[in-house]
Amino acid sequence: MAAVLIVDDSEIDRRVAGGLLEADADLRIEYASDGADALARIRREAPDLVVTDLQMPNMDGLELVNQLHIAFPRVPVVLMTAHGSESIAAQALERGAASYVPKSRLAQKLHETIRDVLALSSANRTYERLIECSTRTQFEFRLDNDMALIGPLVDLVRQMVSSMGICGPSEQLQVGVAVEQAIQNAIHHGNLEMSAEDARRPRPQRDILAAQRRTAEPFSQRRVHVGITITRDEARFTIRDEGRGVPASGRPGPGEPLDPNNHRGLTLMRTFMDDVAYNERGNEVTMVKRRTRSSAD
Repeated sequence: MAAVLIVDDSEIDRRVAGGLLEADADLRIEYASDGADALARIRREAPDLVVTDLQMPNMDGLELVNQLHIAFPRVPVVLMTAHGSESIAAQALERGAASYVPKSRLAQKLHETIRDVLALSSANRTYERLIECSTRTQFEFRLDNDMALIGPLVDLVRQMVSSMGICGPSEQLQVGVAVEQAIQNAIHHGNLEMSAEDARRPRPQRDILAAQRRTAEPFSQRRVHVGITITRDEARFTIRDEGRGVPASGRPGPGEPLDPNNHRGLTLMRTFMDDVAYNERGNEVTMVKRRTRSSAD
């Protein structure tokens, strides 16, 4: 059973978030009233994951992320973001948080985000010592539109970037989140042509729609192509779908600000990777994560 610590100075908001997770028998939900309370609890017994609000007295969510990144780098943090806290959330993601969920979408996104991040953080490290001997690794995958394939592939990516010395524990989790988001986008928005409105539906409705399209033409014939090249200096990921693509006029440009509510996947990808670029057609994204200074030292 995975322990999830929910941190929020509002008792009502704590209970709302906890209520969305307590139905999951595989999760044990604990609570803290602010960052200082959370840190004291974590020092006594580290949870498997922390869900925290950003704006709190005594110690806010940003400082909590900083402290956990230093003292407990293997404990992933998911942010709950309110309108107006986007800039603070961006700082927290840059400093080690694994993901975020807008408070306006907790009911739709919190549970699945927690499950996804927990799955990523428990990656199998059986081959870690062997991977440490590698100087260059290259993979190519041709994936069906099956979400069950994403988890094992992302586990492999995380093992590789860690063992090749690209980044530390919290950053490798972030790399996994970025790759996961890119493949999910390629499947749902690329091959299955699910709209932004479809993405905002509750997960059961999205899953039904995706299942219907996976067996219908022309969606059923489409695949996702994933190219991975990892050296001691950088990790490069190319994800291409076989959908219609999105022209440059229909997506935010490299320097344009993003709406975290409507561009959550792209926000995470841009925050966690050093470079994110699309091809002209808009059906292929290339992401680069360079070796961090702490890993290089």
